[in-house]
Amino acid sequence: MSNGNMSRRKFVSNSTTVALGLSAMGSITPNSIFSNEKTSKITITKVDSNFEREPLIKPYRFKGSGVSEIWQSVCYLETDTGLVGIGLGTQGVLWSDSKVFFDHSENGGNAIMYAMSERAIQMLKGVSFTNPIEVLDDLLPEILAYGKKISGNPNMRKTFALNSLVCVDNALWKLYFDHNKFKNFDEMIPDAYRPGLSHRHTKVASIPSFSVGTPVSEIKAAADQGYFIMKLKTGSSGTQKEMIKKDIEFLTELHKTVGSYETPYTKNGKIPYYFDANGRYEHIDTLKHFLDHADKIKALDQISVLEEPFDEFNDAYVGDLGVRIAADESAHTDEDAIKRIEQGYKSIAVKAIAKTLSMTMKITQVAYEKNIHCFCADLTVNPILVDWNKSVAARMQPFPEMDIGLQETNGHQYYRNWDKMMSYHPMKEAAWTRTKDGIYPIGKEFYDKSAGIFTPSEHYVKMFDIIRR
Repeated sequence: MSNGNMSRRKFVSNSTTVALGLSAMGSITPNSIFSNEKTSKITITKVDSNFEREPLIKPYRFKGSGVSEIWQSVCYLETDTGLVGIGLGTQGVLWSDSKVFFDHSENGGNAIMYAMSERAIQMLKGVSFTNPIEVLDDLLPEILAYGKKISGNPNMRKTFALNSLVCVDNALWKLYFDHNKFKNFDEMIPDAYRPGLSHRHTKVASIPSFSVGTPVSEIKAAADQGYFIMKLKTGSSGTQKEMIKKDIEFLTELHKTVGSYETPYTKNGKIPYYFDANGRYEHIDTLKHFLDHADKIKALDQISVLEEPFDEFNDAYVGDLGVRIAADESAHTDEDAIKRIEQGYKSIAVKAIAKTLSMTMKITQVAYEKNIHCFCADLTVNPILVDWNKSVAARMQPFPEMDIGLQETNGHQYYRNWDKMMSYHPMKEAAWTRTKDGIYPIGKEFYDKSAGIFTPSEHYVKMFDIIRR
């Protein structure tokens, strides 16, 4: 490292070392991974970054706390040939590492993540690359080490670093897309990761999210509007004893209120429940208590997925609990996802908008090979990032009990200025950007135009006008 930047020689050396290591182990080589790419290098010459603070209508509560505003990070990369990649990221400090969140002010935690994004783009100045995944592989350990240093947390989670790299990774994919003159998202997907993203849905469920303590009447109102699957936060605040008491009371009232609702999107015709405990359960017996109660009130068969009940250090086997347990923030990387699968997790909540598209491609391919079903979870992201996530959700294999893509989308519920943020989307009037009866319609135009994610947004282009003068 020199003056805070990775030298071009070291960056290329690291990439070569990784490639040689893969070849020595008999794994796929970079050429076979990216057999659809051109061979010419992409060289970054100019970088910049910025962010916007977006207030929420009300605090979004989970993990025993809540957030009141969310920072939208923006990164600018320009090549020696004049191509520009502007990438967006939504910062999820509480979600990605609750210790960092609790150890700092809300703004302080956001500032740490933004500093990591800035560090990453400065490291890229003068660097040449051929594909974004090789860049992410080099950046991740460096940015994680930097984050540990500036946060004072030697145990910072990988997901925090990945979250900081989303805007950078997206900008790299934009440059890669334009440089190679790909026609659409499908053509851009590297050959090795296409099987995991080979499905073509015509509908993607729009899944709203309800924070801990939300009155069941609000959930009922959403069901009355046509939302047929909703993310329901459990893991209430307080001690474990207080938590499970509140969670059971919530489940009882929920099932009594909407349990009889019907939907055409599931094989049994019942509305499915999607719970997310965000790692709040400390012991498997506590989770079993929750599931036993669900069975008692005849709600167990309606639990489609129960996400992230434990923290990442809990190695309990969950494959025999009678419901589909999903990993989310604990499945930082494809290697972590494999570990979770070995522990009996039957699903992975993937987040191209929180763990980077590069890492998401790796995770979805691993899941596909092991017959593990994935769905897209949100990070309360902005409208353009919703479509980055939707681009993945529309291409993943469906759950066996429903032939439809699944994507959580909750920004419209929480952002105070959602309509204004929506105006930044370059294809804001497209049918796929709007929920109708709980569904995003996905047609030929969505696939042909790559959901608009590679089309410049006037709002963000203007943010960096000065650097291009």
